[in-house]
Amino acid sequence: MTDKKTPIPVPVLTIDGPSGSGKGAVGHILAQRLGWHFLDSGALYRALGVAAEQAGISFEDRPALARLATSMDIRFVPRADGAPAAVLLHGAEIGDRLRTEASGRLASIVAAIPEVRQALLQKQHSFRQPPGLVADGRDMGSTVFPDAILKVFLTASPEVRAARRHKQLMEKGFDVNLPRLLDEIRERDARDAGRAVSPLKPAEDACILDTSQLDISGVVERVHGLLQQRHRPG
Repeated sequence: MTDKKTPIPVPVLTIDGPSGSGKGAVGHILAQRLGWHFLDSGALYRALGVAAEQAGISFEDRPALARLATSMDIRFVPRADGAPAAVLLHGAEIGDRLRTEASGRLASIVAAIPEVRQALLQKQHSFRQPPGLVADGRDMGSTVFPDAILKVFLTASPEVRAARRHKQLMEKGFDVNLPRLLDEIRERDARDAGRAVSPLKPAEDACILDTSQLDISGVVERVHGLLQQRHRPG
């Protein structure tokens, strides 16, 4: 009689939270430190918004958006210098375009469409490969990877998050207005938290961490420490 062992699932660390909470930077650093794959789920929705605009698809045409979500070719290509991965849409680099507030608004719109979320679910699952995955977004722990070994939900006040985004965008050469940015973050928070499907909220078993008084390195160490308590490689 053959003893068939049940395969051990690829470990997943999920980092969720609102825009400007630091989840992207924290997730990228941790993925590099661990040698795991990285999924920036927000980039998938932002890329879909950009692709829809390029294709002239109405954001009210849900079936067309769902088909585009299924067919679009998006890849995250690691950089040799350790910087955040390049984002390629149909082979073209679109990373900088994805970081604008305009693409963020589009992402929030398409993310509220159930057909789109279902279409992107398989793409998100495909990133779960050995030795592990760090996934950041808004519903990674609550919906996409409910069996994650650690679920973290980062938060911070809207004012702190707006200031972070303002600094980030100014450093990239974008001309942005801080008060308007704060209004947009508040509007997006309300839209993301109020959507019918996978609203922005912590998973029931998530570790909630307020990053308002922490820098990125401080958050990384906190999350890494929590992960070490939960996961022993090998």
